[in-house]
Amino acid sequence: MNFSLPSEDKSHNIKRVRNLAKARFGLARGDVRAVKRLIAVAIVGLLFCLPGIAAVISTHTPTSKKKSPKISESQHAKKRINGLAHSHARTSASLRRRHHYYERFYTSSFTEGLAEGDVTDGEDPVVRQAALDAIGNMNGTVVAIEPTSGRILAMVNQKLALSSGAQPCSTIKLSVALAALSEGIITKETEVRLGGRYHMNLTMALARSNNSYFEALGRQLGFEKVAYYAHQFGLGELAGYNLPGEQLGTYPQREIPANLGGVGKMCSFGEGISMTPLQLGALVSSIANGGVLYYMQHPTTAAEVADFEPRVKRRLDIAPLIGEISDGMAGAVSYGTARPLRLNFNEEEILGKTGTCSHAGTRFGWFASYANTDVGRIVVVVFLEGGRPTYGPKAAEIAGLMYRNLYDHSFFNSGPAASATGATVKTAGASN
Repeated sequence: MNFSLPSEDKSHNIKRVRNLAKARFGLARGDVRAVKRLIAVAIVGLLFCLPGIAAVISTHTPTSKKKSPKISESQHAKKRINGLAHSHARTSASLRRRHHYYERFYTSSFTEGLAEGDVTDGEDPVVRQAALDAIGNMNGTVVAIEPTSGRILAMVNQKLALSSGAQPCSTIKLSVALAALSEGIITKETEVRLGGRYHMNLTMALARSNNSYFEALGRQLGFEKVAYYAHQFGLGELAGYNLPGEQLGTYPQREIPANLGGVGKMCSFGEGISMTPLQLGALVSSIANGGVLYYMQHPTTAAEVADFEPRVKRRLDIAPLIGEISDGMAGAVSYGTARPLRLNFNEEEILGKTGTCSHAGTRFGWFASYANTDVGRIVVVVFLEGGRPTYGPKAAEIAGLMYRNLYDHSFFNSGPAASATGATVKTAGASN
């Protein structure tokens, strides 16, 4: 005859089912959903397991070798628990795969014949060779500029350098920083609240390329002011002066939609904007020289070099602000996103800004910088496109190798360059 289990055995059985479920589901302390599953499994176990246990300890002697239906129910319960556990494991694995996104790239980070078709007769041979050696077979371009005149000293892979450009990624933060400083919203020491108790100032935000910081600045400035200063700094217009083959980058006439991030994403990632290496070079040159936005000129013959005259596009009222952003640009190289530059070069102070982002299966890596030396300055812009090996810190590493090559060839000892205020320049066109 059958008899009920004592209360102690019931308690023991509940604990056994609970432990079994815990082992199956990987219960974590504090996981409310896991606790609910555990309770459900315990109830199922009690419904199906207890009658089976009672059948096993029954005093009735079976008359045949045929299995008892009670034992079959117990086995069925165990299979049900196992099925639930396996189903949970499959669901968890599926969720992990669903939420772990792997971006695919379809552009190669490497190429052959990078400089084929370049016109080089008017370039500085030392600077050009330094750029060629630095970039190697990476798919990209290097543009070196004399910031006190706008003369392009070397332009490797001129087809790409003169193209319509690409999303500026985090290099757009230079323009946004200057806009916020010009409007008096911040100084370099202003702590911007980024959520909770977390605050950050401009120096650290530039060095670490903090997106939340610049999204907050962009929302505070608003699209109209962000766009106004971007155009003042040369975005959305040709950077060169009668440069054959130069194409125009784009700057949207209105804020991008909110589902794409609005003005915040425009100010942190350059979303919706296309910038050329020459436009970025012109902007960084104006920071390096104290506020003069020159037209970029590329002499193609020795005669053009001899007759070269700088041409000013406009003068920017940023001289008092340069000290506010220079610490952040120097910090990027010293301890921030551009520190791979220091793998190759430490002798002179370099100030710069990296950028990394991707679009339509192509990844972009930017680095714009200038050497802050006592004997003149040079601006170096590195732009890379490709796949996973392409990113901003890699562009910074290439720039560091170029600075090393220039230093080893005594480029920085060749004598002081003319200052922006003392150079003989022409003002070309209206200030627009």
